[in-house]
Order: sequence, then C-alpha cells, then structure tokens
Amino acid sequence: MHIIVDDNVPLAEEFFSELGEVTCMPTREITNAVLKDVDMLICRSTLRVDQALLEGTRVRFVGSPIIGTDHADLEWLAANDIHFTNAPGCNADSVVDYVLSSLWHLAEQEGLDLQLDRRFGVVGAGQVGSRLVKRLESLGAEVLVCDPPRAALEGQSDERPEKSRFVDLDELVAECDVICVHTPMVTGGEHPTHHLINAERIRAMKPGSVLLSAGRGGCVDTAALKQRLKEQADLLTVLDVWENEPDIDAELSALVDIATPHIAGHSLDGKMQGTEIIYQQACRHFGLPARRKLGQLKPDPWLRKLVLTGWAPPEEALGLCVRACYDVRRDALGLRRYQRRFGNAEGFVRYRREYPLRREFSTLRVELKKNARELREVLEGFGFSRVKLVSK
Repeated sequence: MHIIVDDNVPLAEEFFSELGEVTCMPTREITNAVLKDVDMLICRSTLRVDQALLEGTRVRFVGSPIIGTDHADLEWLAANDIHFTNAPGCNADSVVDYVLSSLWHLAEQEGLDLQLDRRFGVVGAGQVGSRLVKRLESLGAEVLVCDPPRAALEGQSDERPEKSRFVDLDELVAECDVICVHTPMVTGGEHPTHHLINAERIRAMKPGSVLLSAGRGGCVDTAALKQRLKEQADLLTVLDVWENEPDIDAELSALVDIATPHIAGHSLDGKMQGTEIIYQQACRHFGLPARRKLGQLKPDPWLRKLVLTGWAPPEEALGLCVRACYDVRRDALGLRRYQRRFGNAEGFVRYRREYPLRREFSTLRVELKKNARELREVLEGFGFSRVKLVSK
C-alpha cells in the first residue's frame, strides 16, 4: 500500500509505516498526477479533496487529522466509493487554550483583571464550544450558549449538568460582554452560519465588549466588523479565522487587537492526537490491528514543570503559567512579521507552514505549596490539569 501524507502531519511515518510505504510531501505538491498509484491520502484542510484531485487515481481512503470537513467534497467522495474520515475533537483543547490565552492578554493589555464576573457568550457548542463552556463555568463565569440544533436535541432540562443556558443569538449579543464564535461553516439548511455575526449584530454589540472568532472565517461579516472598528474602535477583537484565507483583509488585520493565521488548533498535542485518530480509522477500514499508541510516541514538552511558592499572587501565577505554556502574542507578532517579509497572503501561508512548536496547557506540571488551594482551582479551571500541592 502506498500512502501520501501532508508533511505537516506529525508522527506520520511512526504511525502509518506499518501499513505501507509512506511518502511525506508539502500540500502544494500533492496533485492528481502524484496520486495516480496511491492507495491512501492523509492531508490537512489546506488541500481541496474533490474530483479534480482524485479522479482516475487509486485512492480509496482519505483521512484528515482535523476537526473540519469544509475542504472535502463529501458527496463526490461517497459516490465514488472513497472513504473519508476526519478527527473531530482532536485539537479542541488547543483552541480553548488559544481563547483563554487571548482573553488573558486582552485583560493585561487593558489593565484589567480577567473579569470572570462578566457574562460570556459561546456561539456553537460543539467540540470546542462545549469545552470552553466547561472551563469558563469551572472558573465561576456565567455563560450563555447559542446552538439551536444542540438546544433542540438537549432541551432546557434541569438535569443538564451545565449551569449555562441556551439562548437565541440576538439575546446573546445583547446580554454578553465576551462573545466567542466557534461554529462550523454551514451554507444551507435550517441553521446556516455564513455571516451569522452580521452587520446588524456587530452594531448591537456593547461598547467595550470582546468579539473572538476561532471557528470559520465566513461566520463573521468582516466588512461590517471593519466598518465598526474604523468608525468607533470600541470593541476588543480577536480573529484567528478570516474570510478569503489566505488573502485576508490586511486593513482589518491591522485594526483587530489579536490577529492570527488560523492556528488556534495548531498545538503539537492536537495534531498528534489527530494523527492517531486517523491511524485508528485506517486500521479499522482495512481490517488491520491498531498496534501503535500515541503514548508510546509523544515527545516530552520542553518545559516540564513550574514550581510556585505560596507567596505567588493568583493573577501573577496564572499569567506566568499561561505565558510559559502558550502566549498568543507570539503568533500575532509572527503573522505581522511574515506579512511584512512575504506579503499578505504568502505571509499567512508561510507562518502556518513554519508554525513553531506549541504544547497545550495540560502538558505543564505545576507544583504549589499546600496553602495555595484557591490558586489550584483557578489553574485547573484554565486547563492546567497537572497541578500538585506539595508540603515543601
């Protein structure tokens, strides 16, 4: 079996070499001609998987170790007996880390505390949104959620474990101080999401509120957002996803507080988990045993432990842990630097392709003095799951 893998997929040879011959190559080199005698394709969202790419090839299995499926023509693949699978949830924690790092940075930028007594709105309660809701609630924040399909499925039962409640989008926009958008791109059906955050809703946002978008670029009307920022400049904004990627609106990217090139889910941990999920799916599809496990292959993080004394002020300690593990400012500065060097679109693509190593909050071990129980609760709420109280 011959397997072509996007060279941005980590641990590809370690996982797939037992299934056949593995060839890793850049996305731009994966063409119909290259795939003629290939049996399996493993690619990321930067490759359009459709008739033009696969017609006349031997490919019968396509795996994308990512959450989304926007890049794949699922109807054509199914009609031509080509199995497609993705990895929903693989990098959801990475995106939540991105959100919390961004909110922390905005709080520092504005000279505020994190203000968890503010009302948070989460638009889209899928893999990312639901995990964000749980972390915010564990920190004591009030959260409103807009997700009509999930609301219909779950209802408003008092037995729901979450303290959050489902509301319609206009109520969420009117009531919330922080709005986080994590919806997929849906262009048809009962609940389309294209320009879900439209001009009217952008105008309705309260001055001083935060808009953060890390789902799909087309879910926010970026022209309307740019107009408000130019006219009033009274919103704090974080955009990781954009309309017309990679040729994004350069004027808008200069106006927002944090602009990053669709990398919220680009932690090494999320990517590796995605590779393992696709490997398991491939083994299942071809009737082979899945012998390899991520725990056997995952590298140790370069920063393994932080030790904090009982004198550490909670906000300073939290900020130290966030910045040590993932500081979103690195990516915001990186995008601007690459855009200056290579131009708008090429800078966007290059930074993604050359993305620096990043680990998730959950990989960092934090040791605290036993009298720092309150700080432990805050750190664990943020996602630092390896927090230990020590006596010395």
